[in-house]
Amino acid sequence: MNTNLQKLYHVANQKTRRIIGLMSGTSLDGLDVALCEISGAGATTEVELVHFATISYTEDTKNEVRKVFAKREIDFQHLAMLNEWIGNLHAEIVLECLKRWQVAPTSIDAIASHGQTVMHAPKALHRQAKFPNATLQIGDGCHIAVKTGITTISDFRQKHLAAGGEGAPLAVYGDFFLFGKRGENRILLNMGGIANFTYLPATMRAEEVFVTDTGPGNTLIDAVTRRCFPQLSFDRDAALAKQGNVHPPLLAALKANAFFRQPFPKTTGPELFSSAYVDDAKRASDSMNVSAHDTLATLTRFSAETIAEAVHHAVAGTGVALSEFTIYLSGGGAHNPLLVAWLQELIACRFSTTDELAIAGDAKEAVLFAVLANETIAGGRCESGLRPGIPSVAMGKVSFPS
Repeated sequence: MNTNLQKLYHVANQKTRRIIGLMSGTSLDGLDVALCEISGAGATTEVELVHFATISYTEDTKNEVRKVFAKREIDFQHLAMLNEWIGNLHAEIVLECLKRWQVAPTSIDAIASHGQTVMHAPKALHRQAKFPNATLQIGDGCHIAVKTGITTISDFRQKHLAAGGEGAPLAVYGDFFLFGKRGENRILLNMGGIANFTYLPATMRAEEVFVTDTGPGNTLIDAVTRRCFPQLSFDRDAALAKQGNVHPPLLAALKANAFFRQPFPKTTGPELFSSAYVDDAKRASDSMNVSAHDTLATLTRFSAETIAEAVHHAVAGTGVALSEFTIYLSGGGAHNPLLVAWLQELIACRFSTTDELAIAGDAKEAVLFAVLANETIAGGRCESGLRPGIPSVAMGKVSFPS
């Protein structure tokens, strides 16, 4: 047997696997690195988060990615070069973290690399009949594997597409395995650039579980903050939005898009929710002169209301009152006090964070990709009956270091 396959077989049969999960989202703020010890697979999965760090992207890295990020027309050569460059960069960050944590690379069984999303185009967005759902993440897994010397698993979203899904969200698998609890109704709400949630009923019947995007989380808030306050990359603690007031006509125009009337599950990205989306809503509502502070207050309320309306819609008809649910927050939006306060105003249930469930909210997405890598190695198929709108498949592409 090929030595790489022998090693993979050995790792699959270990009682515990050490897997590093990597996640870089649409906010482009940096790379989340989560070193996990994982045992079991599927419904028996258990995870201990051993180390976690977020390594910020330099302004140069952000600028290079923004040249192709969510753009229809790009320099294709730049994209090709960026794919390899980001792979090497992520590998260097992994090695830097391992050195900081005093962990030998040879002790790591695998890296789970999400990659850096640069385009997300579900059919509902591109609307071209002959083409399927599409998504693209860069940061080549082979470069990560060779540079770190660690087997790397990547391209999870491509498998999701191939199985009939939209490429996102993928959180349902890890959320179900790690955070579902019989007897407690839970909603796992992650607010990154785009907000999504996983619905986990107390019955723990897999066929009732689902995940969906709701619309913007931080992406529009961040984009307008950068445009109006170039020295800032995001509205820390909602300090800017708190100085403004919600502008009702602009809020109504922001909420008018057909995406919010599409059935669950659905997915979206900055390709739709961009600065141009805000400008279009301002023109439609005769709000071009709304101040930057009022715009940010309105965008924060926009995220809160669309998330809340999606949660209400998901729970309606289940026979379970919202007051019987706990919402566990994660992602950058969990640190936005105004966004969280408005969610608590709009959704009458208990709120907490995934820290209460032993996984830090900032680390959750990286941990979930480590879980998907574990499924690729030791499980192969996710719990039968899970309903993210696709067959129950969660496997990535395996890249060996040699």
